Amino acid sequence: NTDSIGSSGINAEYGGMVNDKKQVRVWCDGCYDIMHFGHANQLRQAKAMGDYLIVGVHTDEEVRQNKGPPVLTEEERYKMVRSVKWVDEVVEGSPYVTQLETMDKYGAEFCVHGDDITLSADGTDTYQIVKDAGRYKECKRTQGVSTTDLVGRMLLMTRANNVSQSSDPGLLPTQDEFVSPYTKACNLLQTNSKITQFSSPNNEPKPGDKIVYTAGAFDLLHPGLVDFLEAAKKEGSYLIVGLYEDSVVNEYKGSQYPVQILQERVLSVLANRHVNEVLIGAPYPLTEEVLDHFKIDVVVQGMVHEGDHETDHFAVARQRGIFKEIDSGNCLKTEDLVMRIIRNRKLFMDRNKKKQLKELNNITKMAEKEKQDKLKESERAASSSSVSS
Repeated sequence: NTDSIGSSGINAEYGGMVNDKKQVRVWCDGCYDIMHFGHANQLRQAKAMGDYLIVGVHTDEEVRQNKGPPVLTEEERYKMVRSVKWVDEVVEGSPYVTQLETMDKYGAEFCVHGDDITLSADGTDTYQIVKDAGRYKECKRTQGVSTTDLVGRMLLMTRANNVSQSSDPGLLPTQDEFVSPYTKACNLLQTNSKITQFSSPNNEPKPGDKIVYTAGAFDLLHPGLVDFLEAAKKEGSYLIVGLYEDSVVNEYKGSQYPVQILQERVLSVLANRHVNEVLIGAPYPLTEEVLDHFKIDVVVQGMVHEGDHETDHFAVARQRGIFKEIDSGNCLKTEDLVMRIIRNRKLFMDRNKKKQLKELNNITKMAEKEKQDKLKESERAASSSSVSS
């Protein structure tokens, strides 16, 4: 039933026709919990296959039933998907198992998903219906990150920080527990081509642009940071985000941070629709050189900010009279996400283990099916050879 599904358009410049040709509308769907650069890269690849990208996002209830408890609420996840620059429309509350009726309702010709597998609560492929209908296309899954891995990283912070001395030590995870090839992370091998893919073309400031600068860790890009970036962009027309080195973040936030390394944070911020440019390894504190080189008109900081509170890392901007503190209306912090997981670590450990087991069982079934298919093919070939002779 698609009657209860809500939709919101984002990129209004897209209409029904593109260069006098029929507009190719593409469908993606998912949980998109703890939105990361792997999600963004899937959406980027999907958008490249057509003209208009529609993304369905599942409700909290659907996610709990099929995958386990989400870290972000459905409203937070809707916001995160809308913030990705390749997304044209978000469909709220789309079915966990992709339905042809839903795609038809929004005029999507085909569905795009990564080359991993998504399973419903009963272990069936959630894209089997669209695959059988010939309306499924595959993109390359991004190596090096998954929501399960990010949750695992934060669960490991429980062990390192000894959050509860009285808790059962058996509840504390080890990295070896996360073994599914679909969700097991490997080291991110960053290349300039990946940064180029995430960067917007022809992205230089235009004459008359008011250039806005901000800087921080932007670790685990979340709704609080997304709302801040939107508010920052409204202070001008061109937004530059400085990202601090891992060692800097580690120094002022503590040994467990950042959760994501600099290369991961770069891609996540580049995917945000409000960001025009990223300064990788931004100086901390801000320098005169940065202000002059980028011709920055205003430097902004949120009401909820990070850093060494004994050091005014935007002092040079204050001295020039171009500093402004802005209120995005959202006080969510990265630490709040970590605490959501730590407070409910048993639930999230069970979620990760359940997901791993379901995926590994499916891999075993697929391998057995492939073995049986090869056996049958060999028997047919032998039978055919016998008849011909």
